[in-house]
Amino acid sequence: MTAYSYYTASTLDGFLADEHDSLDWLLSQPIDDGGPMNIEEYMTAVGAIVMGYTTYQWVVDHETGSGAEWPYAQYPTFVFTHRDIEPVHETVTVVSGEPAAQRSRLERVAGEKGVWVVGGGDLAAQFAEAGMLDEVVISYAPATVGSGRPLFPRAFDFELVEWARNRAFLCGRYRVIGSRT
Repeated sequence: MTAYSYYTASTLDGFLADEHDSLDWLLSQPIDDGGPMNIEEYMTAVGAIVMGYTTYQWVVDHETGSGAEWPYAQYPTFVFTHRDIEPVHETVTVVSGEPAAQRSRLERVAGEKGVWVVGGGDLAAQFAEAGMLDEVVISYAPATVGSGRPLFPRAFDFELVEWARNRAFLCGRYRVIGSRT
């Protein structure tokens, strides 16, 4: 069975990005790329990536500028949006609708590996509501932004199954229990 995981970073006050979609709060924090719950280790279990339009556009604007390659070129990437956008790489597929409508396709493409729900929080919540989110892995930064893009904008319960410190970050792995509504 394919595992679905929402791996992300958050401010202490529960935001993925500030109200201007800036990640300055994240990029200014010290982290050990080889430390506990690091992205390189996590990616060894990823077979496909899903993200929303805002996350996709942020990656395009900040990671592929000046002719840089799409950073997830080795992974099939699905962008959930209702917008008409031109993919920046051959491994990017634009889809719309509910996550459940794409489930068989995502699982076929991921193969024996998992699906990384990159973001945003609303898309992760849609996956959870569809019963398609098994775990949430969050690296909490010692910063607050006051408002912005919420980590998880629905009422859900989680169970802490693992935690670690990675320099400035408190990292937690949570099992999704279910909706509180």
